[in-house]
Amino acid sequence: HFKARGSGVIINTASISGLIGSGIGNFAHGAAKGGVIGLTKQLAIELAPHGIRVNAISPGLIETPATAPFLQNPKLKEAMLRDVPLHRLGRPEEIAAVALFLASDEASYIHGANIVVDGGVTA
Repeated sequence: HFKARGSGVIINTASISGLIGSGIGNFAHGAAKGGVIGLTKQLAIELAPHGIRVNAISPGLIETPATAPFLQNPKLKEAMLRDVPLHRLGRPEEIAAVALFLASDEASYIHGANIVVDGGVTA
């Protein structure tokens, strides 16, 4: 449908795990998210002539049901936050705000980018 319209925006969800190692046992997740970043860049090149912008968002640690049990344990919480310069987890609304911006006309010249939202982990 985007090609027929001559415009569109695709926003992929990657992860900082695709940019940095994230511990033993996370190789599949890291490889998959690294692939999403590569796919985003390739699609950006291929779809640009059709007026379709393609970007990715790479969240860091975000408050979700999956992270909730870790936050309830003070030792696990401290371990999670040790490498986050802002010393907190991100909120889903912060990721949504980036997605809304990327989908808007205000971001019309952002193309093929991977926007990292991680509280400074990859700084």
